[in-house]
Amino acid sequence: MKFYTRIFLYSLLLTFAGRTMAQESVKQYLSGKGKDDGILWDFKVSEGMKAGEWTTIPVPSNWELQGFGKYNYGFNKEADKGKEIGSYRHRFTVDRRWKDKQVNLVFEGVMTDAQVKVNGKLVGTPHQGAFYTFSYDISKFLQWGKENLLEVEVAKHSANKSVNAAEREGDFWVFGGIFRPVFLEILPKNHIERLSVDAKADGSLRMKLHTKGTADAVAVQLYDAEGKAFGKPIHQAVQGAETWVEGTFEKPALWSAEFPNLYKAEVILSQKGKEQHRIHQQVGFRTIEVRQRDGVYINGQKIKFKGVNRHSFHPESGRTTSKALSVHDVLLMKEMNMNAVRMAHYPPDSHFLDVCDSLGLYVMNELGGWHGHYDTPTGTKLLKEMIRVSENNPSIIFWANGNEGGHNPELDATFFEQDIQKRPLIYPWAVYGGFETTHYREYNYGIGTYDHGHNIVMPTEFLHGMYDGGHGAGIEDYWKAMWANPLSAGGFLWDFQDQGIKRTDKGGILDTDGNRGADGIVGPHYEREGSFYTIKEVWSPIFFEKREMTAAFNGEFTIENRYAFTNTANCSFSYELSKLEGTSASSKTGTMASPNIAPYAKGILKVDLPADWHSYDALYIKANDSNGKEIFTWSFPISLPSRIAATKLKTAGDKVEAQETADAFLVQAGGIHYRFDKTTGLLEEVKNGKGLIPFGKGPVLQEAVNNYKSFSMRRLADTLIIESAFDKKESYNTLQWTIYPSGQLKMHVQYFPESYFTRFVGVNFDLPEKEIEGVEYMGMGPYRVWKNRIKGNRFGIWEKAYNDVATGEVPFEYPEFKGYHANMYWATFKLKSQSFRVFTDREDVFLRLYTPKEQQDTDWKNMEPTFPSGDISFMNGISAIGTKTQKPETTGPMGMKHVYYDFEKEPIRALHMQLYFDFSGQ
Repeated sequence: MKFYTRIFLYSLLLTFAGRTMAQESVKQYLSGKGKDDGILWDFKVSEGMKAGEWTTIPVPSNWELQGFGKYNYGFNKEADKGKEIGSYRHRFTVDRRWKDKQVNLVFEGVMTDAQVKVNGKLVGTPHQGAFYTFSYDISKFLQWGKENLLEVEVAKHSANKSVNAAEREGDFWVFGGIFRPVFLEILPKNHIERLSVDAKADGSLRMKLHTKGTADAVAVQLYDAEGKAFGKPIHQAVQGAETWVEGTFEKPALWSAEFPNLYKAEVILSQKGKEQHRIHQQVGFRTIEVRQRDGVYINGQKIKFKGVNRHSFHPESGRTTSKALSVHDVLLMKEMNMNAVRMAHYPPDSHFLDVCDSLGLYVMNELGGWHGHYDTPTGTKLLKEMIRVSENNPSIIFWANGNEGGHNPELDATFFEQDIQKRPLIYPWAVYGGFETTHYREYNYGIGTYDHGHNIVMPTEFLHGMYDGGHGAGIEDYWKAMWANPLSAGGFLWDFQDQGIKRTDKGGILDTDGNRGADGIVGPHYEREGSFYTIKEVWSPIFFEKREMTAAFNGEFTIENRYAFTNTANCSFSYELSKLEGTSASSKTGTMASPNIAPYAKGILKVDLPADWHSYDALYIKANDSNGKEIFTWSFPISLPSRIAATKLKTAGDKVEAQETADAFLVQAGGIHYRFDKTTGLLEEVKNGKGLIPFGKGPVLQEAVNNYKSFSMRRLADTLIIESAFDKKESYNTLQWTIYPSGQLKMHVQYFPESYFTRFVGVNFDLPEKEIEGVEYMGMGPYRVWKNRIKGNRFGIWEKAYNDVATGEVPFEYPEFKGYHANMYWATFKLKSQSFRVFTDREDVFLRLYTPKEQQDTDWKNMEPTFPSGDISFMNGISAIGTKTQKPETTGPMGMKHVYYDFEKEPIRALHMQLYFDFSGQ
């Protein structure tokens, strides 16, 4: 019998025989698996909180979060800070049946230097580097069937300067401790030591096996998601310590972020027909191709990455996370319509990568480095450790060699030597390998450079969030440019989550170290900021062209399919027509036929509306992806402000009574008393039957000259009009009040902005903040907006209780009350004493509610969140907000100031603000 025939028969026997012969790896955890199930070990820390006393600590954990040692932010480099030593002790037993096996002691992550002893003896060289899985063969140190003592001494500050430069001097919190799981790995003497997989979109499969001991054959069988065998088994003779296995599978279901199809490979090592070792490995078939001066292709399709940077983080556990947390984070990213994530700035927990595999996110995995980098011997060791545990995750599309100058080019060759897939290597914040990844380019400079450059454009950090700036503010302009540029491969926002850490030394407060850690789209406990929904809309893979709901609307929307692999026929669409107000509030719902639109193509989405659709106030279109998850819900106002205002305007009543004094116009109508300043025309006082309403001192023009002059009073039919005179030189801004017999008040202001360029324009009123309890309004909500962050809200009626929260600060409550709110139709101001309503018949009016508290900006003062004077404003134009690294005007056209023409001060060129006031309290 020929040798290969014997191998084939032995392999068949192994593949189809009972599982009783299985020699699988066994894990015995000595710690918990994450932040919620830690196992208590004995512990002592040398400095800081609880220094010098033996007690217990859960493992895994960061010791600061358990009330030990000192807290340190990365920029804190003083010599006496963050140099605690943590001493751990743990007792465990090992089964006598393992005596003939290899027992590895595995640490998935220790901050930062770890010296390990078993039963009083050093088991190997101390490990340096926090974010990497390392192990020791401790078989010869064990007492079989007896209690064993594990001792670990952990130095928070590394003895290796390059490790500190790469890991501990960056712009993020730094911690100490055994922060990832610890376990025993029990292996047969003859076993697979390492398995490297390369599965391509054409169905070709290569595996590189490193084996230890003796074996003569290996068999590989793939199984699909239902557990059914996929393709024929592969049989291969073992070729010493390193064996290549190759095979081809016909039409595999490919892996991508949209369709994360996975197979399970069962790999069986044998010797003379006897199974030696069996392992299982997830496999995703996909091909990565970088076409220079073109783009990044996955499975032959060009990809634009919609990504975010993510730290391994939780406010109560620091860098110690869990599988459940990984699932939560990936689902939240995908809810924002992201398709990519970059690891910042070190490798994550393995379970995070596994979740990216199974749920579908493209990953850039990063070797530690932040301006500083590892020396070559240390970096080589840590790089091998990183690749070894993550090389088979199909979600990993790129490797990154450090961050922002923390690159060691001497390690480049090791990336390609270790990774059989030869994935592309990125230098974040640099031009390297055909990629332009420079961070935080100003829109004009960056887009200009990108448009006229030759490299693939993929900024690994752009729009540096801080508080409410960045992220959603500016992303629409950037994404329009990125989408239109064939050389753009998208980019990654900074960053996912506010790094607000629980301070056990300060009564449990959440600390972002001032403005350094307040960079997230979501808060420390995933509180959603307004930018969350802006990103969700801007990055929606279904893009709606602008469409107005006019009488001629035929139910057709032009949409663009921005998926790379999904036909819109695989999505689902539904609609809702809504009447928003009063006893007539009602809705009609229905589904829509999903159009057949290929990826990156345009087409028509048709909604068959009932004949009376125009009688409703709003149309909502919801799109769900192929898994039934919401992509976004778009709102299209049907009723214009003029139609809604007509339902609120009440004119009938008794005669309007008026009196003119030396300094005022006094008017009474419908039980409402008004006092207008005779010189300025401003509303000075308003009262109803319940008493004084603390609203008035307006309208004061913002960014325009308050030159209302020469007021007079006249009657028109049953109304009373108080108005200023127009003069092209002296009083070109005009104010007119109309008082109806019902007591309602109409204000019309015609004005010219003072400057050609202006941050905002509108009119202001006083309403003391201490009097307000809340507001209900019709418009876009519930989140506030900026000039460069309009998208993400929904048209409707919103009720907001007063709060004084600031984005990115305790108590992390959203939506914020203060700020600009878009497309106001009406607003009811709920005061401690009573309520009143303001409404308008004009489109595109912004409601401004007070001024948010000033937050600690950087020395550059880039955010510049500017607001009008006064308390309450009704605006024709609002201001933008900057980011941590850019002023508003450098984030794109939407961030620039408004431009208004004021030639000759002709009324036809003026801006108009028309409001109606109902002070009846009804």
